[in-house]
Amino acid sequence: MFSSDILTLESISGILQKRFENGFMYLKDLPEPSLFKDMDRAVERIACGIEKGERIALIGDYDVDGVVATAIFRIFFESIGFPLVWKIPNRFKDGYGISPGIVKNLGEIDLILTVDNGISAYDAANECYRRNIDLIITDHHLVPDSPPKAYAIVNQKQSSCAFPYKEICGAQIAWYICAALRKRIKNNINMTEMLELVALAIIADIMPLQHINRPMVRKGLELLSTSKRPAFLTYRERKGKKLFDVDDIAFGLAPVLNSAGRMEDASIACDFLCSDDSDEARKLLKRLLEFNEKRKNLENTIVKEAEQNVNVNEPVLVVSGDGWHEGVVGIVAARLARHFERPTIVLSCNDGYCKGSGRSFGECNLFSLIDKHKNFLEKFGGHKTAVGLSLEKEFLYDFREVLIEDAYSQCEVGKWEDPDILGELPRELIGRDLYDLIKKYEPYGMGNQKPKFLTRKTKIVSCRHVGAEKNHMKVLLNLGNRTIEGIQFNSRDSFEKGESADIVYTLMENSFNGRRSLQLLIEKISSSKF
Repeated sequence: MFSSDILTLESISGILQKRFENGFMYLKDLPEPSLFKDMDRAVERIACGIEKGERIALIGDYDVDGVVATAIFRIFFESIGFPLVWKIPNRFKDGYGISPGIVKNLGEIDLILTVDNGISAYDAANECYRRNIDLIITDHHLVPDSPPKAYAIVNQKQSSCAFPYKEICGAQIAWYICAALRKRIKNNINMTEMLELVALAIIADIMPLQHINRPMVRKGLELLSTSKRPAFLTYRERKGKKLFDVDDIAFGLAPVLNSAGRMEDASIACDFLCSDDSDEARKLLKRLLEFNEKRKNLENTIVKEAEQNVNVNEPVLVVSGDGWHEGVVGIVAARLARHFERPTIVLSCNDGYCKGSGRSFGECNLFSLIDKHKNFLEKFGGHKTAVGLSLEKEFLYDFREVLIEDAYSQCEVGKWEDPDILGELPRELIGRDLYDLIKKYEPYGMGNQKPKFLTRKTKIVSCRHVGAEKNHMKVLLNLGNRTIEGIQFNSRDSFEKGESADIVYTLMENSFNGRRSLQLLIEKISSSKF
């Protein structure tokens, strides 16, 4: 379903401006660290540990947010010459976050910090207590009614926390702690420069690009384009780019960093970000790119297999396969959910046990849908749009059946209207003036979605398929007195010359061999009206 409004440049400007009715924030507007509950207590404990020469350990997470948060602490502690013990749990060997086993394997430790995890780690917290280890949990996920026992908990979602912005990521909290610690121990590390790292996490963790997130990302992207950090120098060198936008991170660098944790070990991505040598950074980037290619190949294979088992008439899709790679099932679920416009759960089954991820679509609350039937599950967690779960294979059929039954009433197919489509855009408005208007409200992302448009009855001039597997469709479109190129990724559809099509798209700028041109990034294209 699409808005029937016919857009003008003025109406588009008004819609985008309304998203920022309270104005734009700037770095000077960032709240003080002490507004976080337990921030001062945590910083004082860390500072005392540094001054006494205690053994301090850091436990991160294997997604980009957790990797970046770990890198921020590593770089900070290296700058003061203090030996920090750090570990990012391995997805396949350790599972998610801090655990009793990890605590035991650290050996003699006085203080443990978590970043981007720990807020539900009751067993690990109890293990720390038994071993007389002070535990500081820093996390940004939902806080349970009775959080784990810890020396301090820094999490903006605590009910008694005065920090005014709740939708921030783990790396931002890590940055705030280091900023406060810098002041406490009188260190001169430049925390503004670290925003180039923070921006990666904000974008990759799909934080709303409003309030403080907007200026932090804007500054971070600016720094990324001029950074002397070997990781970013080598990445810019590899990509042949100088300027980076949100899409370059969301669809470029972030998946590359994520691929390490998905395919082998996220510590490799952290070493890349922390590298102080260009040769080492190049070697690590090569490994990361190889991981990413392997990830994409596995992902495409599983998508094809999963598509064969999908019943498109069901309101929620639950597909499983023996031996599917656990590291990519979440991405596969996201792709299937977008393609079939259904909430989707993808599970990898091995030795009678199934483990996987789900992604929602539209307004369906996937967490709520599954939560009613968690009696079938061994483990379950997540939020409205994304979940992780595991269960014994013998319960899979019954679990799938009850989900489908409930989804008919809770997640009605065809009842969803894409809120990101601003309206119908006349062909003659597709151009540089529109692009410049859209640029004013960057960066785009969650909470400030890049505007989508619907343009009807657009003539196809030509259509071809590109990419190594010819799985991306490029079309040349007639705009009246000129043409524009459009691309749809992961599409094997085809159109005839002269055919008329309705298109849903975003406007982007393509840079190739120093030349810049406008291009449509097509989400949907059909020869008949939507």
